[in-house]
Amino acid sequence: MKSASNNSVTLRNARAVLPDRLRDKCTIEIVDGRIARIAESPVDTASDEASIDMSGLTIFPGFIDVHIHGAIGVDVNSAGAAGLLRVSEFLASKGVTAWLPTLVPGPVEQYERAIAAITEAMQQQSLEYRLQSGFRDWEKDPTEVGTLKSSGARILGVHYEGPFVSNDQCGALHRQHFRTFKSISDLDSLPSVKREGAVHMITVAPEIDGGIELIREVCQRGWIISIGHTRATPDILDKAKEAGAKHMTHFMNAMSPLHHRAPGPVGWGLLNDDVSLDVIADGIHLDPMMLKVLLRTVTPNRLALISDAIAATGLGDGDYEIWGEKIRVENGRTRNDRGSIAGSVITMRDAVKMMLSLSASELDVARMGALNLARLLQIDHECGSIEEGKRGNVVALNNSGDVQFTVVNGALARP
Repeated sequence: MKSASNNSVTLRNARAVLPDRLRDKCTIEIVDGRIARIAESPVDTASDEASIDMSGLTIFPGFIDVHIHGAIGVDVNSAGAAGLLRVSEFLASKGVTAWLPTLVPGPVEQYERAIAAITEAMQQQSLEYRLQSGFRDWEKDPTEVGTLKSSGARILGVHYEGPFVSNDQCGALHRQHFRTFKSISDLDSLPSVKREGAVHMITVAPEIDGGIELIREVCQRGWIISIGHTRATPDILDKAKEAGAKHMTHFMNAMSPLHHRAPGPVGWGLLNDDVSLDVIADGIHLDPMMLKVLLRTVTPNRLALISDAIAATGLGDGDYEIWGEKIRVENGRTRNDRGSIAGSVITMRDAVKMMLSLSASELDVARMGALNLARLLQIDHECGSIEEGKRGNVVALNNSGDVQFTVVNGALARP
């Protein structure tokens, strides 16, 4: 992937998906990594070299993936910093401008190595920003949301998928690493990213022993809590929400199904308007008809797209050794030796294309692929929509929904 990183870039003749409307033939100026102006075309630009004609393309806010285990042969649980940075470059080529490396349950030593690699990769991305900006912003906190100026998708922190989840809804996760919550030390054994502003997210099944107390403690630490891999009853889920859990991980997957006498987590999630839901829109984890049902009943204001991508993403069909077992990819569908679906091999671009094919509007797709996720992570003051003053994170799609280029805080990346 070729990249360029100038202090300013101007996108001309853009059809832009703004927070509340589509805007044709406008100009978006990004200066020092921020959107400085959104104006009607034509406007005078400071440098023709930094000006790009966007005719025939639609500009969306850069996608944010909060649930991704790896890609292009790199697995987050075992990757070093260099591997994570390669994933960042790959994701940028697919329209993703920020992501949360997501860990499956594993031994403490593996967690420690993974968090060390994530921390180092975040440090290298921040150093790249300072070098590219000529140290102009040396006094600024380099971990501040959006200060990175890099052609690779920005690493935000970490998402722990487990280990505090239900044995009865393990999905492709390995039960031998699951835990219950008995004391603070059980949570303290999960290493954190020691960088100011790093995002920490955790998927929890509230019905496990100590689950509600765990959610309260995690909430006090400022972590984002999501409910998943669960068979919790609505009364337990009410307590979880009161304790601070207001999001659900890959909704309908790895949770007890909806039943007319046992609504469970699916019925609860459908009814609670202050709870957001993320979905894997690959047409495999959820039938496209179910995605249509969610669009109509839950509405895009509460839906968020994730990839749940694994290391085989971007490599095509075949057999792969991931998480200590063989995972086969056949016709884009993953399967482990137990016969379970084991994540996906899509990107956020693929999820967006799926939702567009189901007649979701471009405004709705921008919410589901960016703004709702930024709100979940509490970074929507900086990211998630195309607005003056926000970071210049955008992706240009053609009429087929394919990525033509991505801008990550003013740095241009092409597939």
